[in-house]
Amino acid sequence: MMLNCWIVDDEPLALSLLESYVQRVPFLELTGKYSNALSAMKNITEEKVDVLFLDIQMPEVNGMEFARILGDHTRVIFTTAFSEYAVEGYKVNAMDYLLKPFSFSDFLVAAKKALSWFEMTGGGGQKSSAATEQEKVGIFVKSEYKLLHVLYDEILYIEGLKDYVKIHVENEPKPILSLMSLKALEEMLPGERFLRV
Repeated sequence: MMLNCWIVDDEPLALSLLESYVQRVPFLELTGKYSNALSAMKNITEEKVDVLFLDIQMPEVNGMEFARILGDHTRVIFTTAFSEYAVEGYKVNAMDYLLKPFSFSDFLVAAKKALSWFEMTGGGGQKSSAATEQEKVGIFVKSEYKLLHVLYDEILYIEGLKDYVKIHVENEPKPILSLMSLKALEEMLPGERFLRV
């Protein structure tokens, strides 16, 4: 059985090390490599990801926030230098928690744990097509320390305010304020549905 995996870490050296570890494991296939959670979030709904090796301390959206929005199918293995997140990691159903710096043998044990889970469950809990469709019609943005799912159809317009964006949404009295540039948000939105004026 082959498992598709992604690695998400904002440290270039950690990303390279994780990539070299993945290449040494015969049942892992690296299908995504990202230096921040926002980029990964943009693509996670388009691909089936079995195992996600995920750093926790990252800018904009941290690994815990990202893990909370994942479907049941993806198994998360946290890779972090901070032991204080271990308990919280298991609250989001993490498969394992690797404390940096970790050896290849520790990495392999965690990967085998994920493989065993997929073998026992026959491929895991696939998302329903309705849930997948729901994710494809919206974006996730961080606002007031929460990660919000905003549907494309409900977006009226978006204002750029230097380092922030205001997303005006149907049936909401106040716009959603998020710390990101208009350019970064524009890259997350499908070009055929949104036009910058």
